[in-house]
Amino acid sequence: MKNKIIATLVAFGLVGSASAIEINENLSINGFIDTSYTLTEKDAGDVQELGVDEIELNFLFNVGGASGAIHLDDVDAGGISDVNVEQAFIGYSLENGVSFTIGKYGSTLGFEREDPGGLYTYSRAYSTGVVGNQFNLGDVDSNVYEGIRLGYSSDVFGLGVSLQNDASGEANIEKNELDLELSFTYTGIENLNIGGGYRFANQAANEVDVLNLHATTVMGKFLLGAEYIELQNGGGAGQDLDGWQVIADYDVSDKLGVALRISSNELVGNSDYEKVTIAPNYSLSDSLGVILEYSDVDDAGIDSNELALELTFTF
Repeated sequence: MKNKIIATLVAFGLVGSASAIEINENLSINGFIDTSYTLTEKDAGDVQELGVDEIELNFLFNVGGASGAIHLDDVDAGGISDVNVEQAFIGYSLENGVSFTIGKYGSTLGFEREDPGGLYTYSRAYSTGVVGNQFNLGDVDSNVYEGIRLGYSSDVFGLGVSLQNDASGEANIEKNELDLELSFTYTGIENLNIGGGYRFANQAANEVDVLNLHATTVMGKFLLGAEYIELQNGGGAGQDLDGWQVIADYDVSDKLGVALRISSNELVGNSDYEKVTIAPNYSLSDSLGVILEYSDVDDAGIDSNELALELTFTF
């Protein structure tokens, strides 16, 4: 399925956008509209939500070896809608595989990427909130940085070094040390992709350093992926936290597939967020996909059942 191919490529930094409408030789536009219905069943009562989760419009520029992108999005967070510049960066690529990027961009770490096209499921594997979003490394709605990135890519591997501010805001480089993020991808073994890296988060009041490793293997119509994340001082006061996920995805046909995911991440106070998700997905067309998802969640001892129906239109 189209979105699954995109998800795999984006997860390892092999593509920057899913598709694009070409305006002229220097400008293209792409984006998506993401809508959903969700039902959460808890002992305290059921919660239902219906609406548009996110709208994104991306302007992609390319002039010679120079490129640029402006990502505008409107995210519905708790009923509050706000249009903002999600990402804005310029880049330059050399013929030897070296590239430079400067501006506002997301992390290259994490198996689950920034938008619905980079996910196999409706929900993300890890919890939300201050601690949980530290595990959602690829989610630019939670983790975006301003800085400069140096990259190198070849036929089998890629390397990235980013000097950037803290996710909480702009950095004063005269007073504060910038964060350093190192990332890598390796595709030199047939049907196996490996990625990950390390972030030295010097900017945070409680320094939180991040280790990430993830891999996928493809066997015909079956994909198996795994990820491990460690947050050093992620809980503050010296408490280290870790999280992991294992996901299996099988394409029943060119249009129908099923994803099964098991995930967990530690929370502050020696408690865990554990989740089991099954998500059949169907491509109504090349641009329109639907996901029906069921998750069984244990959030620090509070059990809930989550049902979601997602419809995503990409262009």
